[in-house]
Amino acid sequence: MTMMSRAQTLVARLFFGTLWLMHKKLLWLVLALLAGTVGAAERRFDVSEQPLDQAPAGYFSTVAGTGKPGEWKVIATEVPLAMQALSTNAPNVTKKSVIAQLAEDFTDEHFPMLILGNDTYNDFTLTTRFKIVGGVIEQMAGVAFRVQDEKNYYVVRASALGNNLRFYKMVNGQRGPIIGPEMEMPKGVWHELTVECKGNQIHILLDGTEAMPTLTDNTFSAGRIAFWTKSDSVSYFADTRLVYTPREPLAQGIVRDAMVNHSHLLGLQVFMMAGKPGEPRLVASNQEKEIGQAGRKSDADTIARGTIYYNKEEGSTTVTLPLRDRNGDSVAAVRVKMKSFKGQTEENAILRALPVVKQMQERVPATGDLAD
Repeated sequence: MTMMSRAQTLVARLFFGTLWLMHKKLLWLVLALLAGTVGAAERRFDVSEQPLDQAPAGYFSTVAGTGKPGEWKVIATEVPLAMQALSTNAPNVTKKSVIAQLAEDFTDEHFPMLILGNDTYNDFTLTTRFKIVGGVIEQMAGVAFRVQDEKNYYVVRASALGNNLRFYKMVNGQRGPIIGPEMEMPKGVWHELTVECKGNQIHILLDGTEAMPTLTDNTFSAGRIAFWTKSDSVSYFADTRLVYTPREPLAQGIVRDAMVNHSHLLGLQVFMMAGKPGEPRLVASNQEKEIGQAGRKSDADTIARGTIYYNKEEGSTTVTLPLRDRNGDSVAAVRVKMKSFKGQTEENAILRALPVVKQMQERVPATGDLAD
């Protein structure tokens, strides 16, 4: 090889390496934009600053099925670089901190899970790298998502012993239909798994390639995310990142929709006993900057006793009504501000406000947990 050909080779590597990096940055920008027009957020689950040989802080170990929770620890191991080295002499791997499931429990129907914090997500794109290291009974690694609890969740997992990738859901502890292809899944090799959820559609990619047709399921609309293994599988997880649409509190969504559906409304506010004892707080409003403000004694009285309040101002009237959950219990006070007209009476104002609150009540859960 001449000096000129070596230089040309180096230039080519630099050029295509730069293109690859630009492509990857562009891909994540597009994913962030597609995650939602209300403002996508990105989160990286990085354990590089956490002490080795200890359970990762901020994560929660649990188990589905039978047996004890797994042994999840931060360890240091070699991981391939995200992009190939430009020089043939440069290393293609780096040593970094990863999360490992190390317990070797032979219990059947035993699924150690590591919950990635308490946050719940509905629409998201999760990408993580995993490596199946060992196991006698099973050699599996995967991701559980839209997790409600240990008996209700979706999961996609890879099996080195079975050489396959599978998706299924657990509902009340019962496994649903198993979907997924047969494919080579050697242990000791790092793979990249991507799970995209938007509404009731689930899209799964392995190593950047579509792994199965887009799935449609309405069972779970939101939930937590977890690393998942089975029985005595020893598996590692690294480089986990999430692009997601921040969840809107239920009360705020109800207010937004009511303002659209009722043209005579000038304003809508929902107060709950969310502050100091006996002090209501504004939890939803058509003016979002107001959220968090303290309410009045009248709002507390409406919540506690169901009392209706009426106030008239120039050009508008405000009626405060109780908002009840499906059990009939008053959980909030709703201030309904409407355009007034000549001859407006208190009785008429209440009659105009009642359909607004009634429609809102149809979306209140039995728990009355509107602030989530």
